[in-house]
Amino acid sequence: MTAPDGRGRCDWATSAPDYVAYHDDEWGRPVHGTAAWFERMTLEGFQSGLSWIVILRKRPAFREVFDGFDPERVARFGDDDVARLLTDARIVRNRQKIEATVSNARAVLELTGAGEDLGGFLASFAPDPATRARPATLADVPASTPESTALSRALKKRGFRFVGPTTCYALMQATGLVDDHVAYCWRSGGGAGPARRPG
Repeated sequence: MTAPDGRGRCDWATSAPDYVAYHDDEWGRPVHGTAAWFERMTLEGFQSGLSWIVILRKRPAFREVFDGFDPERVARFGDDDVARLLTDARIVRNRQKIEATVSNARAVLELTGAGEDLGGFLASFAPDPATRARPATLADVPASTPESTALSRALKKRGFRFVGPTTCYALMQATGLVDDHVAYCWRSGGGAGPARRPG
């Protein structure tokens, strides 16, 4: 779909300025650092059953209440912290997801303690780009893949929660482990390209 600026974009990214900015500046780009990976994993888990725009607009508050997604800090959260977060209307107040975030922070630390890096671990499940055709339209983008299913199983085996195959695939898309920008999207090298000034 072509936006007023003349750029073709993935259809999901055109309904709100928040989406346009996220799509153009973040979605599908590499992520660096454990906190950044943990943030993306957490937000994709919170998105389950909700619209992504809800999560996107609450992200500053999520970052604040989860201490910048520093796994060491979040891993120390106890029952009082969970109770506090359940009263904070700035975030999604879902007990299971909040408790999963704390549990997942502890799982990140266990992974690190075993000599594995969270980003490297997640990236090890990325498919070979040469084996994937770029989606022509949004209808060609899957909800999950064999790789995201394998990643989900591996994460659950290591104690992670709210990491089903669909959530894992969304995480892979968001962090550039797979490139699902549709063929007519400017980020894929397609689309109309930047709008030109007249004259």
